Amino acid sequence: MTSVDTLHPRLPSPLQEVSDDRFTARGLRLLLKRDDLIHPELVGNKWRKLAPNLTAAGGRTVVTFGGAYSNHLRATAAAGRLLGLPTVGVVRGQELASRPLNPSLARCAADGMRLHFVDRSAYRRKSEPDTLTAVLRAAGAEGAYVVPEGGSNAEAVRGCRALGEELRGLADVAAVACGTGGTLAGLAAGLAPGQRAIGVPVLKGGFLTDEIRTLQRRAFGGPRGSWRLDERFHFGGYARVTGELAAFAEDFEHRHGIPVERLYVAKMLYGLVALAREGAFPRGTTLAAVVTGRPFP
Repeated sequence: MTSVDTLHPRLPSPLQEVSDDRFTARGLRLLLKRDDLIHPELVGNKWRKLAPNLTAAGGRTVVTFGGAYSNHLRATAAAGRLLGLPTVGVVRGQELASRPLNPSLARCAADGMRLHFVDRSAYRRKSEPDTLTAVLRAAGAEGAYVVPEGGSNAEAVRGCRALGEELRGLADVAAVACGTGGTLAGLAAGLAPGQRAIGVPVLKGGFLTDEIRTLQRRAFGGPRGSWRLDERFHFGGYARVTGELAAFAEDFEHRHGIPVERLYVAKMLYGLVALAREGAFPRGTTLAAVVTGRPFP
C-alpha cells in the first residue's frame, strides 16, 4: 500500500471570505472553509475521515458500508485505487444485485471495489458482532479492516480534529452539515476555547446528539468543545432536495461562483442564512461554513 502522504492533500484547506448581503447587512462575516479543495477525488471530510483509517488498515482489505448512492463508498473506492488497497463495499439492498449498476456504484466497481449486496434487515443489524461476522464471511473479507457507514469512528473523529485546529483564532462559529456526526465531533474538539460549532443534520430523527457524544468519548475519552445541533434544515431527510433548496443552491452558486453540493452543503448554508435572518448571531460575529464536499459528476 502506498502512503496517504503521497497523495499530496491541500492542507490546511483554503479559507475564503465571501461578501453576501444576507450576512453583511447584519454585521456578520462569512468565511468558507474549502475542504472541497483538499484532494480532487478524496474530497473534504472524506479525506479527513478516511486518511487515518487507511493508515490504520496497514495494507489490509478495507470493508465499508453504504447505500446505492453513497459518496462514502465512492471515496473509499477511489482511495483504494490510488493507494493500491483492496476495498469491499457492502451495499444496502439485496435486490440491487440483480439490476444494472447505477453510475455511483459503477464508479466504485471501476475503481476496483468489490461490491457485496445485503438485504436491508441484515444491513440494519450490521453493527451487531454476529451479523458483521456473517457479512464479512459472505463477502470473503474475514480479517479485513472495517470502516463504519459514513466513515465515522474514533480514528475519523481524531482526524477531523485538525479541521477545528485550522480554524482557531479565525472564526467565532463554525458550521458543518452532519450525516453520522463524526465531522462535528472532531471539529468541536479542535476549536479553541470561546469558539463554538453548529451542526446541521441532513437526516430526520433527532438521534445525533447521543451519537456525537459517543464518538467523542471513544476518540477522546469524554466530551470536547462547544457544539449544538439545529435539526430544522433536513428538508425531509437524507437525499431529499426540494425545489426551494435547489433554488437556494443555484442562487448561492450564482452569487459566489462556488459549486454547492445539494445533499449536505446546501442544507448547511441554508441553515446559516436562516439563523442569520433570525438574529441568532450578534453583530461582529465571524462565521466559518465548512464546505465538506462538492457535486459528483
